[in-house]
Amino acid sequence: MTASADRPVEIELKYRVVDEAAADRYLVDPEIAGFHATAPVRSTQVEDRYIDTAGGALARAGFAARLRQTAKTTTVAVKSSARRVGDGNVHRREELEGPADRTAHPRDWAPSAARSLILEQCGDAPLVEVVTIRQLRRKRMLERNGTTVELSLDEVDAVSRSRVVGRFVELEVELIRGDEAGLAEIDRALAADKGLASATTSKLQSALRAVVAAESRAGRRKPATLAGVDDEPTTPTRGAEPIGAAGRAVLEALDAAIAEPPTEAASEPAAPSRPSPPASAEPEPTEATQRTESAPEPEAEPQPEREPVAEPRPAIRRPKRSADDEARGETARPRLSVGKTPGVLADDALAEAGRKVLRFHLARMIAREDGTREGRDLEELHAMRVATRRQRAAWRVFGDAFRPERTRKHRRQLREVAARLGAVRDLDVLLEAADAYRGDLSATEQRALEPLLAAWRVHREDARRLLIRELDSDGYRRWLDDYAEFVRHEGVAAKAVLPTEPHRIRDTTASRVLAAYEQVRAYEPVLKWADVETLHELRIAGKWLRYTIEFVREALGPDVEPLIGRVTALQDHLGLLHDADVAAHLARSFLVEGAG
Repeated sequence: MTASADRPVEIELKYRVVDEAAADRYLVDPEIAGFHATAPVRSTQVEDRYIDTAGGALARAGFAARLRQTAKTTTVAVKSSARRVGDGNVHRREELEGPADRTAHPRDWAPSAARSLILEQCGDAPLVEVVTIRQLRRKRMLERNGTTVELSLDEVDAVSRSRVVGRFVELEVELIRGDEAGLAEIDRALAADKGLASATTSKLQSALRAVVAAESRAGRRKPATLAGVDDEPTTPTRGAEPIGAAGRAVLEALDAAIAEPPTEAASEPAAPSRPSPPASAEPEPTEATQRTESAPEPEAEPQPEREPVAEPRPAIRRPKRSADDEARGETARPRLSVGKTPGVLADDALAEAGRKVLRFHLARMIAREDGTREGRDLEELHAMRVATRRQRAAWRVFGDAFRPERTRKHRRQLREVAARLGAVRDLDVLLEAADAYRGDLSATEQRALEPLLAAWRVHREDARRLLIRELDSDGYRRWLDDYAEFVRHEGVAAKAVLPTEPHRIRDTTASRVLAAYEQVRAYEPVLKWADVETLHELRIAGKWLRYTIEFVREALGPDVEPLIGRVTALQDHLGLLHDADVAAHLARSFLVEGAG
């Protein structure tokens, strides 16, 4: 971000990602056009609510306004339409920021240049939310000879009425300080990558196209206002324009601004004394004028799990779909980008640490769903079940940091999925152990054991059918989308805490680990005569101790690893004992049932 005499000016490269895997390498490449990384990759989740009048007053003036809320503040940013500089892919646009209040009209916000511009263009007209854009942004800082740029890979979800209606990925490189010529050199390097395509429209335009297409196809025209921005949200006669109508008005204004050739040089800044007219917007033609009649159109469905892509091109490579998904014509499941560990830090708030753990293991659960459906590798189902168990443990460890009425449905559905997976996995373990045991028997004894194993296989296939039915259900799909949105965004459903309440990992971990350890120690007096059921309860207590430590292992440091190893060994030993007891119980039941 550089600054003109009157307004800050954002100078950046914008590419739409065609091959996401190819774009990922720019986050790890040691060098790009002579620029080298000066800091590790950082990931952030942001949610922007774009606002305008029902007639698109801001868009007609060549501006877009967004509200961004964090745990501490709400800010408004007003950006002018981007203009391309020269023949390359360098874009320039002005940006104003200031404090905001999503529960009040802009006239009641604190003074700022952004607020003044909104009031100048919109007056007292109520504002509506035209679209919500959620992003997972992974970024790194690069430097060369005093020039610093920020490279970011943004996974963008377009959201309308709490439903994701479009997804796309963009690669951006913003000039932070230094010589603009360095940005042009990066542009030449990226332009040669076939996995990237020049972004001819803004994120807002791409998202609006997805929203308009979704509402048009679904036939939805329900009135909705932005309660936090509308002057009188409880009065149905004020600001009661349908969001779809406002979105269409804004999209038409933005497209018109792009289609009309500029009246001034692209590199010349906009006049500081008044908002930039539409004629100064980006001169490239819209993608709508480049489509052929045979090009696919973003598709929306009444079901939340079927999501239209934001634009017909460039096509983004999606996660592989299973044969069941293909047969039902469904889109890919939610995609969550996570690291090798949850990344819980000592200064994390308890709720956000829990969200990190949930997001990490939900991503692993989703990644194993295709393999679980196929059923060729038993370890796929095992890994998916482990991921659900880790999430349930995370809810036990961090759940008191969330509002129960907002998270109850997530816990309930997760418990149902875990139960379906567990029913199949438990029989897999029994059959695997029985096959190993049978290998040491004589041929006669092996034949005698076969009826028991055959019965277990039948039960296993019945449990698998119930599992697949659950994974195919509309309820599961809706839950998966809602749950993914929950784990993506900070602050959602978190309980309010006072600054003086213990609410960080460094403040609460000691008592939580000790409480879990006390539960294990409590079994010491009864170990000498404990029955199998009591030992199983000890195993569960050991499991909670292990998970409580594992979830915050990075905050505790390397000294904790030997302790985790010892608790795991205890849990595994007791687990083998429990599995043997379950096998004996099922074998006895089979004999009793077949005794006649």
